[in-house]
Amino acid sequence: MNPSTDIVANENPQANTASALAFAAGLFFSFRIVFTVFSVRVLGAEPQTGAATALALKLCLLGLVCFTLLGSANRTLGSMLQLSSIRWVFAFLALSGCSLMWSTTASLWASTVYWFGTASDVAIVIVLLRTGSLSGVGNSLMKGFVWGACCIALIAWIMPTQYDLRLGDEDFFNSNQIANICALALFFAQFLMRRKEGKFGFVTFFLAVTLLRSLSKTTIVAFVVSAGYLIIQDRSIGKKTKILLTIAFTFVVLVFWGLFEAYYDLYTTSGNQAETLTGRTAIWAYVLNAALEKPWIGHGFDSMWKVIPLFGTFEARHAENELLQVFYCYGVAGVIMLFGVYGSLYRQSRRLSEGPFKVIFVSILFFAVVRGLAEAEPFDLLLPLWTVVMIAMLADSAGGIDRAMAHVLLPVGSDLSNRGQSVPGIAIGR
Repeated sequence: MNPSTDIVANENPQANTASALAFAAGLFFSFRIVFTVFSVRVLGAEPQTGAATALALKLCLLGLVCFTLLGSANRTLGSMLQLSSIRWVFAFLALSGCSLMWSTTASLWASTVYWFGTASDVAIVIVLLRTGSLSGVGNSLMKGFVWGACCIALIAWIMPTQYDLRLGDEDFFNSNQIANICALALFFAQFLMRRKEGKFGFVTFFLAVTLLRSLSKTTIVAFVVSAGYLIIQDRSIGKKTKILLTIAFTFVVLVFWGLFEAYYDLYTTSGNQAETLTGRTAIWAYVLNAALEKPWIGHGFDSMWKVIPLFGTFEARHAENELLQVFYCYGVAGVIMLFGVYGSLYRQSRRLSEGPFKVIFVSILFFAVVRGLAEAEPFDLLLPLWTVVMIAMLADSAGGIDRAMAHVLLPVGSDLSNRGQSVPGIAIGR
C-alpha cells in the first residue's frame, strides 16, 4: 500500500467522520461486557436481554458505519486482502460459520446470532479502515477502547467483590473479562503514547492496578511476561524509566500482598475445584478425548456451552485452553487457521524496522499466546479478530513507510526485490 494514501486521507472530511466512528466502535468493543450484568443485576431482566441489547447496538453501529462511509473508499477490500493476516481472518470466519451446519450447539439460532456478532466486529473495522486514514482510524479505535476500559475498571471497583475477593460478578462480569480488557487497553495506551497521541500516564496506572486487583491469575501472568518483554526490548524506554517501572510494580505488589495471601487461602480451600489448575486439567482431558472423536472438522461453532456435561457444579463455557478450544470446535482445520492467523501476524510484525511499534505488536500477540495456555473464548480468538485486522493494517502501513525510506536512502538504480538487500534497521518487503 502507498503511504501517501494515508496522508491524503487525513485531509478528507470523510476521514474525520471515520475516526469519530472508530472511537465509538472502540468504546463499544470494550464497554459492551457490562450490558448483561447491568440488565440482570440492576434491571432484574434475563441474561438474554443484555446480550440482545449489545447485539442490537452493534448492528446499529455497523449500519451507521456502512451508511456513512460506504460511498467512497481510500482502499479496496481486494487490496486489504493482499495481507495474509486478513485472509486468515476471513478464512477463520468462513470455517466457523460453515461449522454451524454440523454444530452440536444447544441452540442453533442463538449460535448463529453469536457468529454474526463476531463477524460484525470484523466488518465494522474493515469498513472503517477502507474509508479513513489508517493512522486516524487505528488511533481512534484504540483511544475508544482505552476509555471504555477505564469505565469498565471504574465499574469493577464500585461493584461488590466476589466471594473469593476478585473483582466483578462471577456469572456475568467476571474478573477474567475485566483483566483481559484492561491488559489489551494497556498495550493500546502504550502504542498511543509512542505515537504522541496523548498522555495516558494516569490511565496506564489505573488500568494496571485494576488488572492486578482483578486477581485473574492467567491474565496477570500473561501480561507480566509480555509487558516484561516489551520493557526489555523497547529501546525508546530509557534505563531510568525501566528502573522506575520495576520499583512501581514491586511497590504495588507489596501493597496488595495481604490480599494475595487471603485469595490464595480461599483458592486452595474454598474455591470451585473445576476452576483450580487440577480442575482445568480435568476439563482439558475431557475436551481432548471428545475432540479426537471428530478430529478433522470438530464439533462446530459454540458446541460446548450447555452441551458438554458439568464438572461437579461448574459448567464450562470453553476448554480453558485456546488450542484445545479450536481443536474441539473446528478440528485440525481450526488448528491450521489458528496458527495461520497468529503466525501471519507475527511474521508481518517481525518484518517491521526495529522500534517501539514492532515491540508492542509482538507483545500483544505474545500476551494472547501465553494467556491461551489456560484461557479461551467461546466464539472469538483471545486476540479478537477485529484487533488482528487493525494491527495487520497498521503494521503494513508502518512497513510501507519503511520501504519508502529504504528506497530514498538507496542509490539510484539499486534493486532490492531481486537481491534481498536492506538498509540497516529497516525491514523490506511484505
